Amino acid sequence: MTDTAPAAVSAFAPPQPVLVNASRFRAAHAADWERLEYLVSRIERRSVRALQDEDLLALPLLYRSALSSLAVARETSLDRALIVYLEQLCTRAYFQLYGVPSSALSQLGRFFRSAWPTAVRSIWRETLVAFLLTVAAAVVGYVLVRGDPSWFFGIVGDGMAQGRDPSASAESLRQTLYDTKGQDALATFAAFLFTHNAQIAIFAFALGFAFGVPTVLLIVYNGLTLGAFLAVFAPKGLGFGFVGWIMIHGTTEMFAIILSGAAGFRIGTAIAFPGRQARMDAAVTAGKTGATVMAGTVVMLAVAGVLEGIGRQTVTADLSRYAIGLAMLVGWLLYFYLPRGRHGVVPA
Repeated sequence: MTDTAPAAVSAFAPPQPVLVNASRFRAAHAADWERLEYLVSRIERRSVRALQDEDLLALPLLYRSALSSLAVARETSLDRALIVYLEQLCTRAYFQLYGVPSSALSQLGRFFRSAWPTAVRSIWRETLVAFLLTVAAAVVGYVLVRGDPSWFFGIVGDGMAQGRDPSASAESLRQTLYDTKGQDALATFAAFLFTHNAQIAIFAFALGFAFGVPTVLLIVYNGLTLGAFLAVFAPKGLGFGFVGWIMIHGTTEMFAIILSGAAGFRIGTAIAFPGRQARMDAAVTAGKTGATVMAGTVVMLAVAGVLEGIGRQTVTADLSRYAIGLAMLVGWLLYFYLPRGRHGVVPA
């Protein structure tokens, strides 16, 4: 009985972890790790073409060896610094082996060629809603100010109006549209408008997570502002000139704001109505699409800033302003909505 008791006890004892000497383990594999790190760093700095044929053949073997080392290090609870080092090394090697590494220039080209237009087309319903909200709000703003000019200060305020209010004379309003002598004042006002509209675009997207409600309010406010300004210029016989003054940059800038609002709507509706997806998964998917759209609208806002700060102040002929504004609008519409092939190329 006494001879078999220890055996019975040991049969039910938990298995003991395998002990690995950290110094010996590191010494046995350090050369392979260092070579793998050298090859990965060389690819990251230059490209895969920088490797010799024998290095290309050795790269997957070294990667698998590093994965095995990482598994052993985790299983045997070696020092934390070694585990972190191997995790980072394996991640970098995985990206170079199985990822799609490309230059920043090619990634930028892919974004403009296909990623951005595809994302914009995917939110066409939200874009249409944002556009209709803008138009409806502009009509409401115009009617309110025409009926009661005091509405102008409730919608716009003195800071943005800068003297362009219902009390201004026709001559002073005309000077704001065509005077080329006061370029400093015009440039200051243009910069103010650009900053204001850029903020609306950013917040319209960023606040979309709140079920899209703040986005609706921002889009409506922007439309009300546009209608209120039109109600100031139109009664003085300057409506046509004001629209041209706005169009030279506004077709780009307003389009950017509408797209930003549409991206915010996509996120808000995904959170409110996730469908068959989990709410978080729907929000992540919508966020990726919205972020792609928003990254492109930054470019549109930059283009609008150039047109607003330079073109609108130097081009004073109404027809020229209309021509530039319409050309930009047509260009954006063709760029976003013209059918493309699989790789973003317009079919012949």
